[in-house]
Amino acid sequence: MSSLPDNPQAQIFTELAELARCLGNAHRLTLLEHIAQGERPVDRLAILSGLSVANTSQHLQHLKRAGFVTTRREGKQVYYRLGSGPIEPLLSALRQCAEHNRAEVQRLIADSYQHPDTLEAISRDELLSRMHEASVTLLDVRPQEEFALGHIPGAVNIPIAQLAARFAELPSDQTVIAYCRGPYCLLSVDAVEILSKQGRTALRLKEGYPDWKAAGLAVETLDTGATNDRAQNASSTEAK
Repeated sequence: MSSLPDNPQAQIFTELAELARCLGNAHRLTLLEHIAQGERPVDRLAILSGLSVANTSQHLQHLKRAGFVTTRREGKQVYYRLGSGPIEPLLSALRQCAEHNRAEVQRLIADSYQHPDTLEAISRDELLSRMHEASVTLLDVRPQEEFALGHIPGAVNIPIAQLAARFAELPSDQTVIAYCRGPYCLLSVDAVEILSKQGRTALRLKEGYPDWKAAGLAVETLDTGATNDRAQNASSTEAK
């Protein structure tokens, strides 16, 4: 059995290669995407990812050994959450690299947006500015379960499946900014299309909720209200 090389630099790159090898699996990246929305038990992650519970547990163990996720037990349930460190920025950088280097990824993204008129989006910085001006209504179109685990402060939650029937709940005199799980999630695109057909002014946020958290911006949960994500992560680490 081979050991780590004596060269310190080589040791570092060996460790990096091990981390990269752990992430080199589509199922594990899918699981991380769901865990980035908030803490979840194994059986729920299995349903969301379309895997068996046994297969899900196996992938989660790989992620745990690499430090990408941590666990806590509540009764018979084991809950998974993202580990400490810059995991969300790492996933974001991986997406950006793929989009830049892989023409196939770019094509798939372009093909998924079937309606060019729904592509208009605003950046996180622009959203922050407009939130301070109170000139927009922020709409979270993820399922209520994900909204409860964490969302952008002040957001209204109307899951995409209910939006067509509930759009009248949104103020008609403000621009609606829709957001969802991330840059590959089409829920916010669908929301803009639905609202535009009703004559509402609507835009989508370029980034999703995990990117917002990764930037260290304040988040809310239904239980705790607004918190600063960096402080929240620090407290969680101290409690381990």
